[in-house]
Amino acid sequence: MIHIPRAEYTRRRKALMAQMEPNSIAILPAAAVAIRNRDVEHVYRQDSDFQYLSGFPEPQAVIVLMPGRQHGEYVLFCRERNAERELWDGLRAGTEGAIRDFGADDAFPITDIDDILPGLIEGRDRVYSAMGSNAEFDRHLMEWINVIRSKAHLGAQPPNEFVALDHLLHDMRLYKSAAELKVMREAARISCAAHVRAMQASRAGLHEFSLEAELDYEFRKGGAKMPAYGSIVAAGRNSCILHYQQNDAVLKDGDLVLIDAGCEIDCYASDITRTWPVNGKFSPEQKAIYEIVLASQEAAFAQIAPDKHWNQAHEATVQVITAGLVKLGLLHGDVDELIASEAYKAFYMHRAGHWLGMDVHDVGEYKVGGEWRVLEVGMALTVEPGIYISPDNQNVAKKWRGIGVRIEDDVVVTKQGCEILTGGVPKAVADIEALMAAAR
Repeated sequence: MIHIPRAEYTRRRKALMAQMEPNSIAILPAAAVAIRNRDVEHVYRQDSDFQYLSGFPEPQAVIVLMPGRQHGEYVLFCRERNAERELWDGLRAGTEGAIRDFGADDAFPITDIDDILPGLIEGRDRVYSAMGSNAEFDRHLMEWINVIRSKAHLGAQPPNEFVALDHLLHDMRLYKSAAELKVMREAARISCAAHVRAMQASRAGLHEFSLEAELDYEFRKGGAKMPAYGSIVAAGRNSCILHYQQNDAVLKDGDLVLIDAGCEIDCYASDITRTWPVNGKFSPEQKAIYEIVLASQEAAFAQIAPDKHWNQAHEATVQVITAGLVKLGLLHGDVDELIASEAYKAFYMHRAGHWLGMDVHDVGEYKVGGEWRVLEVGMALTVEPGIYISPDNQNVAKKWRGIGVRIEDDVVVTKQGCEILTGGVPKAVADIEALMAAAR
C-alpha cells in the first residue's frame, strides 16, 4: 500500500516552522474519538491538519512545534503503552514509538500535558493554534495560558499574541508534492475500479444500496479503510437531489443512476461522479443532456493550467451548458443574457468543482485579495458540471423531467495544463454502453 513517507512529514514541519515568527510555538490536537451510540465509537479518522504534520494515527495526542528549541523542535504528547487497554483497543505507539516511528524529537505522556505544556509555552511571544475548530481544546489552551499569567508576578512571561494556524498550514496543503500525488493516484485508481464494477453490476430490480455494496467491496479490496465521504447512489428522480444519501430506492428500467463516490487512502480523498442508464442504453433525452454535461467538462479541462484563474473552468461549463439548454429548448433567449441573469441556475445550481486533498472539499482560499486565485502547478481539484431537471419542473416538456446528470473527475495542475487522475472510468456514451453490454 502506498503511504506518505516519514521524510515528507519532517519536511512539512520544517516548512511550517520556517514561516512561523521567531520565538513562537504551534499547538495542534488530534481529532477526538466520536461516539456513534452508547459504547460504540465511529471508525477513527485523524484530523487532517494533525495528520499532515505528523502521520500519527492515534487519538488523545497533541503536536507542539517550537522553532529553535535546543532540545528538539517537535514535541508530541500521546498515550502511553498500556497492556490492558491495548488488549481491548489495539496497539499504541507510546512515547518511545512516537520518537522511533514518527520522528518526534521529544515525547511525553498525554496525562502529563497540564504539568509540561505551560512550561513550553512560557516565554514564547506568539501561539499558533487551530482556534475555533475545537472548542474544548481552545478552553484547555486558555487554562494553560492562565497558569502562566498567574505566575507573571514571579517573572513568568505569557505570550501576547494568538494566531490561527490555518492560514499558513492550509496554504501549504494546497500544493501537492510528488508523494501526495502518488497516494492520490492510488485512491483514484481504486475508486475508478469501484465505479466500473458498479456499472457492470447495474440492472433493473436491484436497489441503490446494491451498487453501493459493489463500491464498498472494491474500496476495501483495494486497501481503503473507508469512503472519503458518504457515497451518493441516486437512481431516477433521486439523481436531481445533489447530496442524496438514502441509497435505498429500486433501480428501474429506463432510469439513469448517478453515483458520486470515492475512497480515501492514507487520509487522501478521491471524488468521482458518473451517470449511466440502469439498463445500459441511454434514451435520446438522457443522451442529449449527458452530451452537454460531458462537453462542458471538456471545456473546463481546457481552462485548467498555470496562470489561468480558479473561476475560468466554471465559466467554461456555464457557457457550454447554457448554450446546450437553449439548443434543446429548455432555456429560451440569448445565451449571454441568460448567463448574465443566471437563468441556467434552475438546471445547474452548483459550482464546477472544489479543491481536493486530505479533505474531499479541501482547504485553501479560492480568492486572494478579492480576486480569483491563479492556478499553480501541484494544485488538485475536481471538475464536476451537471444538469438537473426537477421531476416537478412544469416549464419543460415531460420527457425531460427527472433527468439528473453529473460527471466528475479529479485533476492536478501541471506545467502543460492538467493531469486527469480519474480517467479509468468510461464516460463517453458509446464506451459506457459497450462496457455495460459486455457485462450482461
